[in-house]
Amino acid sequence: MTQPHYDLAIIGAGFAGMYLLHRARSLGLRARVFEAGTGVGGTWYWNRYPGARCDIESLQYSYQFDPTLEQEWQWSERYSPQPEILRYAEHVADRYDLRPDIQFDSRLTRAALDEENGRWTLEINGAGAATSQYVVMATGCLSVPNWPKIDGLERFAGTVVHTALWPHDGVALADKRVAVIGTGSSAIQSIPHIAAQARELTVFQRTPNYSIPAHNGPMDKNHERSVKAEYQTMRARARKTMGGIDGVYNQQPSMDVSAEERLAAFEQRWATGGLTFMGAFGDLMLNPDANSALAEFVRDKIRSAVDDPEVAERLCPTNIIGGKRLCVDSDYYATYNREHVKLVDVREHPIERITETAVVAGGDTFEIDVLIIATGFDAMTGALTAVDIRGRDDASLKERWADGPSSYLGLAMADFPNLFTVTGPGSPSVFTNMLPTIEQHVDWIAACLGYMAERGYRHIEATAEAETAWWAHVQEVAAVGLKSTTDSWYLGANVSGKARVFMPYYGGFPAYCQKCEQVAANQYQGFRFT
Repeated sequence: MTQPHYDLAIIGAGFAGMYLLHRARSLGLRARVFEAGTGVGGTWYWNRYPGARCDIESLQYSYQFDPTLEQEWQWSERYSPQPEILRYAEHVADRYDLRPDIQFDSRLTRAALDEENGRWTLEINGAGAATSQYVVMATGCLSVPNWPKIDGLERFAGTVVHTALWPHDGVALADKRVAVIGTGSSAIQSIPHIAAQARELTVFQRTPNYSIPAHNGPMDKNHERSVKAEYQTMRARARKTMGGIDGVYNQQPSMDVSAEERLAAFEQRWATGGLTFMGAFGDLMLNPDANSALAEFVRDKIRSAVDDPEVAERLCPTNIIGGKRLCVDSDYYATYNREHVKLVDVREHPIERITETAVVAGGDTFEIDVLIIATGFDAMTGALTAVDIRGRDDASLKERWADGPSSYLGLAMADFPNLFTVTGPGSPSVFTNMLPTIEQHVDWIAACLGYMAERGYRHIEATAEAETAWWAHVQEVAAVGLKSTTDSWYLGANVSGKARVFMPYYGGFPAYCQKCEQVAANQYQGFRFT
């Protein structure tokens, strides 16, 4: 049977894939989305653990390409819970009639460049499926779960679940003895909800994380009306901030004010909550003394929230604040005041093995019924290297990136013509509000495809020189300040055996957008067309 051929194959039906499909139709392209799941939503389709919600405020974490959509959708909370974000994604799919061009239950396993015919051959679910002139990997930065290597994990006879693969019909936790391994963002969000259901909860923590209160609650309708009255103005302000998040950012150095003024500013940010906490002063990620003052402020908040001083100290991070992605929580630290919740520091009491019924750590045996793995993701590159992508001369992207990824603008790689990535390594992606960042990437790709069509070009490829220069710049910018001094998933440090390379672009959303605009204005400088 002849394989179908498309102008554009889009991998993933999350927010990037859906918007790209919408834009492709406006260009008159025959496009097809291949999605591994049974529905749209991307990370919000897969991540259904208790308490899952966005850490960007609802009114900002939303599409902005259609003002009518902005006005008509109503958010119920300040920070959207996962079910509501998923409903929003489903609404978008229905509103723009996207589903007919989305093929569900279709996981891309191999994409190989057919140099003779100038097209990509795609294998879906291990079998031949289609060919396409262009391929866009809209697979997300946080979509491939990272499983820890623990002796005996496969032998556990109870329920084992990763937070990133939470069953759609839920997990029975009531009256169960539950263990959670990991204290990253998904654990910090889910642990209060798990504790409310479980008979016993034991949390195995390797590295404590800083978390800021969300102060979540029902949407303030007056606030919503005021934002919607000037939505585009707010969006324009956000685009000028480093993270693409509208808020108040004080550029004054913290060491230029008195200790009392610093404390007052920190208190005000704590009372507001959310990720703009780091905007209290301009030098918090540049000056070690400034960072240390802020870190100690948060540690004092942890100590005041947790009744047991020993538990409080175990929950206090010792690394810089902001080195890892800041977490946003609701009642996380107070959860450890509950009698049935126990914290085990695996640096002092390492996990030795898992038996059929228990976790053995530091010589102690913890009998459990449910084991929850909350060890995050193979971030930025995991979803790309999970696919056997073969470019020019059978070049393997996975092998090419064995010592760390590189790309041009997080959009394309040399030797992989007509292949684009959305929010790939080398883009600001996870340092920003992801939805506006996704839209910027998709708009750039769509404009590029339109440029090619107008000029009769069939192939585009990043040059090796442009890729090398951009990646050197990414690493140079990462070395400025304190961000790269902490082991984190930004460097792949959470995945055993993964090369340590700083993957996201830390130069800020405005600088990145300006670079992309310059590249396009200069006839796509750094790309080669044929």
